[in-house]
Amino acid sequence: MSPGAAPRVSSVTGAPVIGRDATPLAAPDGTLEVRSEPLGGSPLSRAAQVGMAPEGWFEPVPASSGEWLRRVGRVREQFAAGAWLELLAPAFDAHGRAAERLQSVAAGAGVIVTTGQQPGLFGGPLYTLSKALGARALADVLEESTGIPVAPVFWAATDDADFAEASHTIVAGPHGAVELRATSTAPEGTPMSAVPLGDDVIPLLETLRGAAGSVSYAPALAAVEAAYRSGATVGGAYVALMRALLEPLGIAVLDASHEATREASFHLLRRALLQAADIERAVAKRGADIRAAGFTPQVEEVAGLSLVFRYDASGRKARVPVADARALVTRVKHHELGPNVLLRPVVERTILPTVAYAAGPGELSYFAQVSAVAGALGASTPLAVPRWSGTVIEPHVRRALARLGIDVDDLAAPDAAEGRRARARMPADVRAALDGLRADVDGRVDALRRAEDGRASVPAPVLDGARNALRHRIDRLERRYLAALKRRDDEAARDFTTARAALYPLGKRQERALNPVPLLARHGPALWEAMLARARAHATSLVERGHPPRHDG
Repeated sequence: MSPGAAPRVSSVTGAPVIGRDATPLAAPDGTLEVRSEPLGGSPLSRAAQVGMAPEGWFEPVPASSGEWLRRVGRVREQFAAGAWLELLAPAFDAHGRAAERLQSVAAGAGVIVTTGQQPGLFGGPLYTLSKALGARALADVLEESTGIPVAPVFWAATDDADFAEASHTIVAGPHGAVELRATSTAPEGTPMSAVPLGDDVIPLLETLRGAAGSVSYAPALAAVEAAYRSGATVGGAYVALMRALLEPLGIAVLDASHEATREASFHLLRRALLQAADIERAVAKRGADIRAAGFTPQVEEVAGLSLVFRYDASGRKARVPVADARALVTRVKHHELGPNVLLRPVVERTILPTVAYAAGPGELSYFAQVSAVAGALGASTPLAVPRWSGTVIEPHVRRALARLGIDVDDLAAPDAAEGRRARARMPADVRAALDGLRADVDGRVDALRRAEDGRASVPAPVLDGARNALRHRIDRLERRYLAALKRRDDEAARDFTTARAALYPLGKRQERALNPVPLLARHGPALWEAMLARARAHATSLVERGHPPRHDG
């Protein structure tokens, strides 16, 4: 789709379809339910979410639309209209609605709401989309509130070198959750933009397609297959997929490994080398302050290493020693440098007119250290706000929960949930007999205690021990009955398997593990609409009150 072309929309819902040149998705089958959830995280993250962290660690979140307007104004003043986009346009390669929103911001001296994630196989877990849609919702609400153009941007961290993280994902299958993992490897320090996809991805694509069910030719699957092709890299495939999914929603995707991004970042990275010793001291002091306040730093400091990576001739990266940093400045080229995790938010705030970053729980924690880095550099401190978090409940999963008589949260401890259901289904006569056995034991032991009549020939602790031993045997008998009921209740077992795989795959919360592509293949625009509606409520609370809602169901 050309930058000026209007996006095509679904004939069913009016929502944008997936892909730069996609056909409409099928009508959704049933009604999706999306619940907003608390973001969670470490004690430091939770303190940041409610504005209770020590002063100076975090940029304060504006607490009203008026305060947001003033922050927007300060960010606008720091950027020449359109210059940032002209420099970064190749790294965005934006089309359709995403290009239109970027151009609107550039032309109107607007601002950006950002979020981002490192590559994950086939797009990674559901929270990748939660973050992107949350940034879109916040951009929408800010634009409506301030009257100033605001665009959402997804920062694709293809310069990340964690292949183990990028090589797996989880899907829900008919027999439970299944982990898909690429078996190829990459040399340590190699960014995902330089790691080629292996042939082992092909059978994983087949499993992903199977997890989508009967919808086998949906644009969501086609977008994955087009991105994860022969000759692509791990990072390149991720960027291609994210653009196919997000651009029709007006969310631009910036490739962190693109030469244009590195060139735009170069000036600040050189400063970080020149001031490496100052930054090291600032980060060490902030870490000590965090520990003294009873928290744990999210990112451990590594003494003697700067926050700047240098890429060698093979494309691998390593952090520049503080002792070598100043000498390196005069001979290093722009494509040879990159930021580490604590420097990246400062780089982003410097090269983009970013009014806020939608952060996950771990990111919120390390922004307490990011502010120390920005201070040492004399750079603007980036603002992190808690991202929206949610759980998607498909109609067939909701029906399974209803049959089981449980809710989503019950699956956090699945054995307990199964036990409750089995006890509820235990025949009344069996339950009465077990209760009668317990009553008989209690009654007979009490009778023995009375028969002693002070003679103490058998000490009371012995009688108590006998009672406990007999009750323990009855409890074991009850567990055997419950186990038998579980085995016989095949329908309940299938429902538990379905619900667990969809909501707590492999024991992990859905958002942090489950791949969203099969969801998109089954429900199409209805998934976007349901998630955006919840994310918008979250964004509205951030703009009007400066914090997310406690719980919006």
